[in-house]
Amino acid sequence: MNVRLEELVAATRRSVERRKGEVPFAELERQAIEPVEGRPFAEALSRPGTSVIAEHKRRSPSAGTIREGATCTDLVRAYELGGAAALSVLTEEENFGGSLDDLRDARAASELPILRKDFTVDPYQLFEAKAAGGDAVLVVVGSAQQRELAGLMDLARDLDLDVLVEIHREDELEVALELDADVIGINNRDLADFSVDVNRTYEMLADVPAGKTVVSESGITTREQIEELERVGVDAVLVGETLMRAEDPETATRELSGFGEPNQA
Repeated sequence: MNVRLEELVAATRRSVERRKGEVPFAELERQAIEPVEGRPFAEALSRPGTSVIAEHKRRSPSAGTIREGATCTDLVRAYELGGAAALSVLTEEENFGGSLDDLRDARAASELPILRKDFTVDPYQLFEAKAAGGDAVLVVVGSAQQRELAGLMDLARDLDLDVLVEIHREDELEVALELDADVIGINNRDLADFSVDVNRTYEMLADVPAGKTVVSESGITTREQIEELERVGVDAVLVGETLMRAEDPETATRELSGFGEPNQA
C-alpha cells in the first residue's frame, strides 16, 4: 500500500469506528434487510455505447472544495436528465467531505443505480451502503489484504450489492481477476501523487479478459475521449470533477453521454 492510500484508509477506519459507536450493528443490519427496490448497477453499464457514471464529490485532497453551495439533490437530478447511466456518490468524510446523507439524498432524488464510493475495508460499511440505498460499492485493490477483499466481495454479493473493483497497476489487475471481479475500474489517477494519465486505461485494457465490464476512472473531460475509449472496448467512464465544476451540469452530462444524439436510444 502506498503511503497516501495508507493515510486515506486509516482515516476511513477511524470514521467507521466512530460510526459503529453511533449506530449499533444490530440496528444497521435491520435497516439493511428492509425490502428496497433494486437498481442493478453493473447491468446499467452494459448498455450499448460507453455509459457515463456521474459522480458527486464535494472536495478532494488535491483540488480542495470543488463546488460551493451545490446540493447533492440538484446535481444528481441534473446528471439523470443529462443521460447518465449511473451515479457515484463519494461518502468518505475526512478527506473528501462526503457522508451517507449524500447517498440517501441521491437515492431519494434519482431513479439511477448508485455506487457508494468510499474505501471499503470493513463489513459494517456494506451494511451502511445497503441501508442508505446504495446499489454498489467500491473495493480498491491495495487497500486491504486479498483475503479481506474476497470476504468483503462475498458479503456484498450476499447483500445484493454490485462491486466495482478498482485497480491502478498490472499486479493489481491480477488480484482483481483472482477475486473474480465482474466490474473492473482502471483508475487513471495515481493515489501516491494524484497525477492523472488516461493512457493507463489503454495500457492495461489489453490484459483484461473478455466478458469483464471495464470502467475508466479520472481524467475524462470530453466526448471525444469517451468515443476513443469506446472504440477500444471500455464499457463505462466515471466522471467527477468535470461535471461538478460545469456551469450547467445537465448540459455537460448530456455532452459527455451523447444523450439525445440520433444514434442514442
